[in-house]
Amino acid sequence: MNFVLFSHSHCLLSHNLRSVALHLQIPFTNLSLLSPLTDLHVTQLRPIAVAGDFIGYDLFYTTSDKFFAAYIFNGFVLRLLMMDIESCTELNEFPQMLPPPPGTFVDREELIQHVGDFAISQGYVVTIKQSKRDRVVVLGCDRGGVYRNRRKPADESSAERTRRRKTGSRLTNCPFEAVGKKDDGLWILTIKNGTHNHEPIKDISEHPSARRFTEREIVLIKEMTEAGLKPRQILKRLRQNNPDLLSTPKHVYNVKAKLRQGNMTVENLRNSLQIMRNFKSLRPQKSAVRNNYQAVTEPSWRQRNPPRVPNLIGGRFVDSQSFVSIDVLNPATQQVISQVPLTTNEEFKAAVFAAKRAFPLWRNTPIATRQRIMFKFQELIRRDIDKLAMNITAEHGKTLKDAYGDVLRGLEEVEHACGLATLQMGEFVSNVSNGIDTYSIREPLGVCAGICPFDFPAMIPLWMFPLAVTCGNTFILKPSEKDPGAAVMLAELAVEAGLPNGVLSIVHGSNEIVNAICDDDDIKAISFVGPNVAGTYVYARASAKGKRIQSNVGAKNHAVVMPDASMDATLNALVAAGFGAAGQKCMALSTVVFVGGLNPWEDKLVEHAKEIKVNAGTEPDADLGPVISKQVKEQICKLIQTGVDTGAKLVLDGRNIVVPEYEHGSFVGPTILSNVATNMECYKEEAFGPVLLCMQADSIEEAINIINRHKYSNGASIFTTSGVAARKFQTEIEVGQVGINVPISVPLPFSSFTSCKPSFAGDLNFDGKAGIQFYTQVKMVTQQWKDLPGSSGASLLMPSS
Repeated sequence: MNFVLFSHSHCLLSHNLRSVALHLQIPFTNLSLLSPLTDLHVTQLRPIAVAGDFIGYDLFYTTSDKFFAAYIFNGFVLRLLMMDIESCTELNEFPQMLPPPPGTFVDREELIQHVGDFAISQGYVVTIKQSKRDRVVVLGCDRGGVYRNRRKPADESSAERTRRRKTGSRLTNCPFEAVGKKDDGLWILTIKNGTHNHEPIKDISEHPSARRFTEREIVLIKEMTEAGLKPRQILKRLRQNNPDLLSTPKHVYNVKAKLRQGNMTVENLRNSLQIMRNFKSLRPQKSAVRNNYQAVTEPSWRQRNPPRVPNLIGGRFVDSQSFVSIDVLNPATQQVISQVPLTTNEEFKAAVFAAKRAFPLWRNTPIATRQRIMFKFQELIRRDIDKLAMNITAEHGKTLKDAYGDVLRGLEEVEHACGLATLQMGEFVSNVSNGIDTYSIREPLGVCAGICPFDFPAMIPLWMFPLAVTCGNTFILKPSEKDPGAAVMLAELAVEAGLPNGVLSIVHGSNEIVNAICDDDDIKAISFVGPNVAGTYVYARASAKGKRIQSNVGAKNHAVVMPDASMDATLNALVAAGFGAAGQKCMALSTVVFVGGLNPWEDKLVEHAKEIKVNAGTEPDADLGPVISKQVKEQICKLIQTGVDTGAKLVLDGRNIVVPEYEHGSFVGPTILSNVATNMECYKEEAFGPVLLCMQADSIEEAINIINRHKYSNGASIFTTSGVAARKFQTEIEVGQVGINVPISVPLPFSSFTSCKPSFAGDLNFDGKAGIQFYTQVKMVTQQWKDLPGSSGASLLMPSS
């Protein structure tokens, strides 16, 4: 559309509807609702922007005896108002103020934000008239502080006072009224009365609401009052941070009085001032802040002790209404770090609605723009990498070195998304038939979802949503309830980078939310990483609903050590891959098969393992931190004991380790079991802890057979100096990833993360080209542009060259 119309004020004096259509670059037939009217005279065309985003036009025009107001959106007339010309006094001085467009919103605050921002664009201010927070909110028009004189003249009779009061009420009370009601988890806006009985406010800064203090400023007023400062001194200090503050000492006196009387508390302010935090556009010197997370004050979910982890719905971080929550514990101290509320069904529906609503605009956003957001996102991750790593260590328990590695591997995914344009290119074949070309394009799917495990709090969320949203999808992320902090921090950075509202959402929970994700018809694809039982369940339930799904599940990675392997290099690799991150990673080497016998290796392996320093992840000398929880420690210890009971030799026991100053931590030291057989429970199941199983084989063929018979097949490595043995191993082994003289590592983003057998369910893997194919669908287009010769009839023959 052409936004520069006729003049700066967009006045269309003496123009008709054809001029409007011409300058809007839309077909004249789109204005068909207006065209039957004759003798039209267009008086004004005004663009409307809310929070900096263009949303449509106000069109005002007259006939001989009527005044009309229309709202044009996407080239079509959505609203038509009409009144007698006599009632439109001073028509040329101010336009009719239109009510906000009705619609559906994810929550009460978004609805209020919508009405408030639209009202500012029209020249009036809304206020809450009535509110039942969980059901309904009624918004009215604040006339701008035009209050009647309440003084009673001595000679005024009671009847005269009553008459004047009623007259004054009619003059000061605007009939405008908008109603928001909650219905099935979403808020529906309707306009009960869209008319006003006053002029638009010419200078919004003169409205009393522009003089109100923010929540943070009221907290400062309270603190400075307690310190003995006078109102003028308080106001002077407040203006040091906010030079354009319009409040006066009288306003400070009023706040102090309310605080002294107990009518105003910091806790109660959060509800009463929410609408004013949203309407930051009331202050002319400040542009409207699009996202509430950028508010001056800390959000309520962070002010709790312990803080509650928020949902991200419709671009805003909001505290869940759920009364049920899960404690997030520091594995080293068992202290409660935060609480994860279980997202309600209504909140989940609101998240899906926000994602579905955001998809059409986001998919049409140029790929270059989406990439720029990813460039900014990776810059912000680098800026806050220390905070992310500290949060991961606190919630997960891994050492700071491992936590930095977690973030950096995820950062590589974002960097990969920055160059997605060339990877999304389709194919073109010219002249496949006479004058016919064909080409393919990749298009996003719609709303996608991701379900994450606890082992990589940053990397695995970054496996999912950066690629998905850069492809043009919107995304709903469910982090692990055991360590959700990093995912929320990454989402904050993504929003700060410019990700539009609704493109990324975060919900929390366990089984119920997983079921809701699998069952929701608006979710088109699901990415899952987690344990085998859960992954199998999610794959079956989601695929039954016709969804795309990629599911990385249980892992049991093997290493084969040949007799000719380099001793020191191999031992270092085995210890690092077996005990790193406390063995809590899907690519840990948990089983080693020694070809030709264990004797030359066992003692040296134990020596290397004993050198590992077990401590809290925040300690600078820590090599190995705690496992995620006491329950996980119990499961690991139980699996170790079953191995001992069935004949395995406990070479190194780390179950009873005690770390000074962290006696309550869930620590498990390096543990080595030898003489392990394939029928033992400790071999069949995934320990997911710092436990290394040692087996023996007489030949490389036997070692390969042992690995191929196991039900999990993420990856396997071989350590040897023989090229023949290495080539035989890579050819015959049945796993997704093979390492030769290196432990199994997560491949870089431009290579797909591959797995075989039950370790992966689905058709398209994570990362690389396969990841892009998963989040997009191919559309084939066949076109013909030529002058076709006339013919006597249609041809029923198949086109050919």
